This record gives sequence, C-alpha cells and structure tokens, in this order.
Amino acid sequence: MPAISTGNVLMTGTNGFIGSWALKLFLESGFTVKAPVRSEGKASYLEKVFSAYGDKLEFVIIPDITKEGAFDAATVGVDAIIPAVNGTLGVLRSAAKVHSVQRVVYISSCSAVLDPTATGPRVYNENDWNEHDVDTCQREGRAAPQHAKYCASKTLAERSAWKFWKENKEKGAIGWDLVSLCPPWVFGPVIHEHEGGPDGLNPSNKALYEAVVKGHHAFIDVRDLAQAILLAVTKPPAGGERFIVAAAPFRWEDLTHEVSGGKTYPPVGSYNPNAPYMARKNVAKAKELLGMEYRTQEETVKDLLREYEERGWL
Repeated sequence: MPAISTGNVLMTGTNGFIGSWALKLFLESGFTVKAPVRSEGKASYLEKVFSAYGDKLEFVIIPDITKEGAFDAATVGVDAIIPAVNGTLGVLRSAAKVHSVQRVVYISSCSAVLDPTATGPRVYNENDWNEHDVDTCQREGRAAPQHAKYCASKTLAERSAWKFWKENKEKGAIGWDLVSLCPPWVFGPVIHEHEGGPDGLNPSNKALYEAVVKGHHAFIDVRDLAQAILLAVTKPPAGGERFIVAAAPFRWEDLTHEVSGGKTYPPVGSYNPNAPYMARKNVAKAKELLGMEYRTQEETVKDLLREYEERGWL
C-alpha cells in the first residue's frame, strides 16, 4: 500500500478551481509540485500567488496533453500524481514507465456514481456506477442529451483508469496504487485566476451564486476536497480504493436560507424544509480510511457570501 508523506507530486489542473486549492495545500504541507500547463502564460498568475514557495513549485509546459507520451518527461522523478484531465490514460501510461511513482489519485465525480433514473430516496456508495447515461450515449450517439454525455464521459474515464491499473498491477508492470475520489457539487472561495465578475465563476460556484443571491444534490467545500486529495496521497490504506467524498445532501432552496452579515437571501418559489433528500451518499469509507471531516453548508455559504461582498458582487 504505497503512500508518501513528502516528496515530489505531479498535479494537473492547478490553474483551475479545485486544482489551485490542492496546489496550495500540498505546498503548505511541504511537497514539491510539478504543475503541467499548456503555455507559459497559464503559469504566470500562479507563479505570483505562490511565489513564496520558490523552487518548490515547477511549471512544465505541455501544449497538447492528448499527444502520445505527452507526460513522459513530467513524470520522471515524481512520487505521486494527481490527474484530473481529459486523456487521463495518457498520464497513467507515462506513470507506468517510471519506478518512482507510488500513488496516483484520480479526481472523478459523483456523476459517475448516481443513477439519473432513480425515482425515490436512495443512498449511494462506492459500488454504484452510472450505467444509465453510458447506455443512453451508446444507444443514441450524438443525439444523446449533453448532460448524459458529460456523465457518461466521467463514468467511462474512471472505469478506464481502474481497468488500466488492475491489468498492469496484475502483470507486475507497475508498483503504484490508484485511488479515485468522487466528489459531488464543489463550492467554496476562489483563488485561481478569475475575471468577469460572477458570470466568470466556475460552473458549480456560479450555480450557487445564482441560487443564493438571485433566486437531488450533495456538496463538498473545495477546501475539504483539497484535503481529501492530500489524504488520498498520504494515507496507506487508501491504495486501490474508490471514495465518495461529500459533506451532506442539499437542495438549492436550502442554500437561500443561509445568513451572512445580517443579510438573508430569500428562497425562490416554494420551499419545504422537511422534504426528503432524493440522493444521499454513504461516506463512511472516506471517514474510516481517510479520516475525512467536512465544513458545514452554512460555513461554506457564509465564506462565499463574504467573498462576494469583498468583490463587490452583493
């Protein structure tokens, strides 16, 4: 069960919402991070934000991440890899060529877990997969709904990662463990480069902004997801495991009841606080093996509203 508590980490997506927080936490925890970016311009903002870490942060220019062997040079000498990109198999193939890697953490999604056809309350665990949207896309092809295509892509990508790992592990071709994390809606403060006011927010935060300020899910604070990524790298029992990481179920209407600075944002339409949550997540495994704890919905929303006020959006 290889795991590391310090060393070199290759982390994709660091100029995004989730990746920037994971980068921050890994640097604060003493890791050295290699961050692939498509161009030097993509690195300039993070270089300024994390300038205090000096050579602990290294940017690697990879113009085309889908190119065969694109990550070969970047994986040399790294102890762990955090991929959350299209073409994840390319990262895994590069990881299989080096002997230093001990742990690979793949960021999947609860979209690969949930059954969109469920009609009543249901509790999901790590054995559940979204088969419906995969079947829909295989049957309807280009005519399939866009959301089904998105969810199917998440399911197929994660399954491909697990298939690659299991086949190569059984052959003794790799020595590293794979861990996958399946978060739901991810909310929280923004530290990555961002322009254009609330309209330029990442999709999940923009949806929350619209729900709270203007008018069958679960959520996780982005800071807690970053912590889950760190624990997935450093906890030995996590090797070879799939985890659902979610704080709690929520309805969009719930969010409009949060209060910050004396302001109450009223619900849009009817609201029944006693209505059942249609999709709950069993997160006992992440608590037991990773030691995960989560911020409350109130804490996350209050922090976001405070940020919105500081940015002049309220």
